[in-house]
Amino acid sequence: MFSSSDIDATLSSAAGRSEHETPDFVVVDVETSCSSVSSICQVGIVGFKDGVELFEYETLVNPLDRFSPFNIRIHGITGDHVVDAPTFADIHAIVDGHLGGRVTVAHSFFDKGALGAACRIHDRPAIETRWLDSVRVAKRAWPDLPSHRLNALTKYLGIRHRHHDALSDARAAGLVVVRASEHTGIDLAGWLAPTRMPGGSAPKPAPAGPLKGERVAILGAARDGALARHLAAAGARVVASVGTTTTMLVVSQDQPFGRFFTAHADYRKAEEMRRGGAAINILTEDEIRHRLAPLPAS
Repeated sequence: MFSSSDIDATLSSAAGRSEHETPDFVVVDVETSCSSVSSICQVGIVGFKDGVELFEYETLVNPLDRFSPFNIRIHGITGDHVVDAPTFADIHAIVDGHLGGRVTVAHSFFDKGALGAACRIHDRPAIETRWLDSVRVAKRAWPDLPSHRLNALTKYLGIRHRHHDALSDARAAGLVVVRASEHTGIDLAGWLAPTRMPGGSAPKPAPAGPLKGERVAILGAARDGALARHLAAAGARVVASVGTTTTMLVVSQDQPFGRFFTAHADYRKAEEMRRGGAAINILTEDEIRHRLAPLPAS
């Protein structure tokens, strides 16, 4: 376990370093032990300045929760690995010292939700930071890529990466932002600025098709994107979020199944509706594209 002196030493080191070299942004990634979004079992943080890595921090965490076989298959961390690891309560001050008051990048907002949930579960103050989603950055920089998952991006960009290791994931997401800025000329302030993309409304549904009559919400992709156009071409009406008349929720391939979207409000609403007897289907993008395979690709 971390002692208070360990935490003070880590924070003193971070403070001494940042006194003269404040990072432009920090990147955080967490791994979880089970479907509970608060069950953080590893944290990785990397600071970047002028496009170069400034510092790194990584630790295993005892989530005080179960380890599911599904999550173990993803990251390889088991209960035996964290027996002597600090709890999130133990490291909260360190994480807050790195993220608090800064711009924090995460690849999707799963990590934001996990940290917020862990703060609540462990009765620690919320971490006040300004969040930037590197998935959205990548979609703006390389809109034509078939996938903006982190492992797909690192392969495309030639970034060395060990997927589902928190430190490697954090470093990779930071490099995605760096490469995106180099590629587009957009600086950090530009990525953080609100954007109004042209054609933001949902595509008009085709008058006929296998999805005619379906009202489809999409989790993890834009209403005017390729997936929405594909669904609309099949006759579906793409809606902004899950409501009482929604008949289908499609999860974008950019959202890892079982990791992020089960904590999303639209997913929880869809599950609640199903339990109440509503006829709403929850499908992955791959499943719906397979079902619509005869249609020409968008």
